[in-house]
Amino acid sequence: YAATVACSLAYLLLKQQDSVGCIAFDELVRARTSIRSTRAHLSTIAAALQANEPAGKTDPGAILRELAETQPRRGMIILISDLFGDTDSILRGLRLLRQKDHDVIVLHVLDDDELDFPFDNPTRFEGLELPEQLTCNPRALREGYLRSMKAFLQKVKRGCARDAVEYNLLRTSEPLDAALAAVLSKRTAAARAH
Repeated sequence: YAATVACSLAYLLLKQQDSVGCIAFDELVRARTSIRSTRAHLSTIAAALQANEPAGKTDPGAILRELAETQPRRGMIILISDLFGDTDSILRGLRLLRQKDHDVIVLHVLDDDELDFPFDNPTRFEGLELPEQLTCNPRALREGYLRSMKAFLQKVKRGCARDAVEYNLLRTSEPLDAALAAVLSKRTAAARAH
């Protein structure tokens, strides 16, 4: 879902002749495309994303801080992530980008199961970022999990609002065209207000 969002946005930006680049990362940068404005560049971005499936822990905060130090010109930075990691580090990285006068957008991609925790029967949960498993009765965890998820979402939203970072929550169950239309509509309305 996140890769498709990235390619869709790259397509829209390239179509209006803006320059686009892409960084795919986990704890390290796994792929980095150059910043170009040719339509053929879309295939380079798609290939980089396809070749680098998510694996292991991610560290968006470190990548954002590096980007703030190495991106010389003011531009638009779009972070597409589940934001699972060190939230304070991520928010510091976003703040640094804003301080360097970049236009920063967060597309927070989460699955409905992560947001709603609909599990009722004994379930084995397998970590995607760590090789750990947990077999449990999810009903016993639901209340605490949902409370933690709500606190996490509030912290991220507040941090983004404080630093004038545009925040958008995207559910993977939401049709991609509707999700992107909502993001673009929100941006258009905000631009008109200023």
